[in-house]
Amino acid sequence: MSVIRMSELFVRTLRQDPADAEASSHRWLTRAGYIRRVAPGVYSWLPLGLRVLAKVEAIIRQEMEAIGAQEVRFPALLPREPYEATGRWSDYGPNLFRLQDRKGGDYLLGPTHEEMFTLLVKDLYSSYKDLPLTLYQIQTKYRDEARPRAGILRGREFIMKDSYSFDLDQAGLRDSYQRHRQAYVRIFDRLGFDYVVVQAMSGAMGGSASEEFLVVSEAGEDSFVRSPGGYAANVEAVRVPPAEAVDASQVPPASAILTPGAATIDALVEVCQRVAPRSDRPWDGADTLKNVVFQVTEPDGRRQPLVIGLPGDREVDLKRLEAALAPAEATAFDEADFAAHPELVKGYIGPVRLTETGPVAVLGQTGTARVRYLVDPRVGPGSVWASGANQADQHLVDLVAGRDFEPDGLIDVAEVKAGDPAPDGSGPLSLARGVEMGHIFQLGRKYAEALGLKVLDRDGKLATVTMGSYGIGVSRAVAMVAEATCDEHGLAWPRELAPYDVVIVLAGKEEAMRQAAQALADQLSEAGLEVVLDDRAVSPGVKFADSELIGFPTSVVVGRSLADGSVEIRDRASGQRQSVRLEQAVGSIVEAVRG
Repeated sequence: MSVIRMSELFVRTLRQDPADAEASSHRWLTRAGYIRRVAPGVYSWLPLGLRVLAKVEAIIRQEMEAIGAQEVRFPALLPREPYEATGRWSDYGPNLFRLQDRKGGDYLLGPTHEEMFTLLVKDLYSSYKDLPLTLYQIQTKYRDEARPRAGILRGREFIMKDSYSFDLDQAGLRDSYQRHRQAYVRIFDRLGFDYVVVQAMSGAMGGSASEEFLVVSEAGEDSFVRSPGGYAANVEAVRVPPAEAVDASQVPPASAILTPGAATIDALVEVCQRVAPRSDRPWDGADTLKNVVFQVTEPDGRRQPLVIGLPGDREVDLKRLEAALAPAEATAFDEADFAAHPELVKGYIGPVRLTETGPVAVLGQTGTARVRYLVDPRVGPGSVWASGANQADQHLVDLVAGRDFEPDGLIDVAEVKAGDPAPDGSGPLSLARGVEMGHIFQLGRKYAEALGLKVLDRDGKLATVTMGSYGIGVSRAVAMVAEATCDEHGLAWPRELAPYDVVIVLAGKEEAMRQAAQALADQLSEAGLEVVLDDRAVSPGVKFADSELIGFPTSVVVGRSLADGSVEIRDRASGQRQSVRLEQAVGSIVEAVRG
C-alpha cells in the first residue's frame, strides 16, 4: 500500500458548522471533508467519505454472500411500464421522480427495484429446480422527500442494499427470511450499532411478517416501543385490540348541553364537570370523544374528508395515520375545507349528523351520512362519551357507541403513550427514538402475480413464485456510525470502518523528524496498514485538531520527543497516549490496529 500525503489528499476541513446542520453526523461529516452539499437532500461523496462507504459495503457484501446471495446491479433510470403494472407509478405519488425522454416516453428514477428483480428472474428462470434464489444489489435510490434533513440521514438520493429471495412456497420463504434476519444481526453487530428489532409495517411495497432494525438514537425520526416482556414494535405497527362490547342498557338517552366557547377538550371537561357531574368520579379527557377531520387525497387526485373519533386524552399520530392510509395522503382541514363542509362545525364536531343515527336529535334533525367516520379501537360498542353536537356551543353527553351512532369502521392511529399495555400482555410500554437501518419482510406473491413470475413445480404445473424483500440503508449506515461515535472534537471511527488506520503527524520542521516520519509511514504501509502522513506546512495544533476532527483511530506524533528516540501514539476512541521507542513503534502500532 502506498502512503497518502495529507498535503495531496483532496480534503479541506471547516472550522464552522454548516448552517443547515441538524444532526451531529451531518455537522462532522461536512466539517471533516467527507461529504459536500449539492442541493437539498443531495450530497457529493469526497475521498474520505467514499473510503468509509466502501468499508460498510464490504461488510454487507461479506454477510450477504455468506448466505448464498449473488450480486447484480440494475440501472437507476427505469421505464414506466413495470411500475404501472404493479400500481406503484401512481401509488408512490409525489415521492417519485418522473421524467420523459426526448420521444415522450415515461421513465422514473428508481426508489426501489422489486419490479426489476422480478422481471429479471422471470426472464431467466422457469423451473422449481432453479429455486431458491437470492439476488442483491447496492445501488443509488431516489425519492422526492418533502423534508430532506440531517444530511445523508434523510436525503433525496441515497445508497441502499436491497435483496430479494425467490422461493416456490411459503416454507421456503420463511427459511429465506430467517437467513436474512440472521445476516442482518451479524451486519449490525459488526457495525457496532445499539439496535432493536421491532415489528413494522411493509408500507407501499406490501407484504407481511415485517420487521425493522432500528438504531437507538435521539436523532431518529422513528418512535418505537418495547415492554419488559420482550415486545418491540415501530409505533406505526402497534395494534390496540378492539374494545369488547359493554352493556349500556341503563345509560339514559343522550342529551345536548350548552357549552359556549368550549371548543377544546379541557374546556369541555370543565363544563361537563359543572353542568353534568358524574356520580362515580370527576370527568377526564378520556371520557370525551374527540373528532379530528382530515382531507384525504388519493394517488389519482380524488379528495374526500375523513373524520376520526378517538378518546379526548389522545392525539392523532400523523406517522401512524400516514401508514394507515398509504398510498393516500392526509392533510389537516383548513378554513376553505370547513367552508365547503358546513356540516362540520369547527370545535364542535361529533358523530351525530355524520352517520345514520338513532333517536338522538340536534335541532330536531337526525344525521345523514355525509363524510366517512372512523373511530379508535377503544371506542367499542356500548362505550359512553361526551362529544360535539355539530352545532356551535353544543355538546352531547351520554352518547353511546352503537346506539346513538355507528362508525364506518376502526382506524388505529392514536398516539401511543408510555405506560400503555403491550398488545401481547407483556407489560407496560416504554417509548424511545431510533433510525431505521434495515427493513425485512415477506413480500409474498404480490409482484410475482402482477408481473407473471411463474415456474413449473414438481408436478409440471405453473406455480407463482413467492418473494421476500430485505433492505439496508448503506449511506445512512455511514451517518449513523458517525452519529454514534462522534464527540465534541469530531468523528471517532471504529477501526474496521475508518478511512485510514493511522495518521503520522509530523510536528516539527527538522529534517530528522521528516525522515523519521517518512520511514515510519513506509514501514507501516509495508506491514499492510492504510497510512496518512500529515506533512502540511501548518502548525502542529492544526494537525492535531484535524486528526481528531477526521477521526483517524490512531495518531502517531513525530515531534520533539524524537530527540530522545521516542514517538507518541494516541488512541482516538479512548484518548490514551503512550510514548514508545522509535525502533518499537511499528510493532506497537500494528498491534494497536490489529488488536
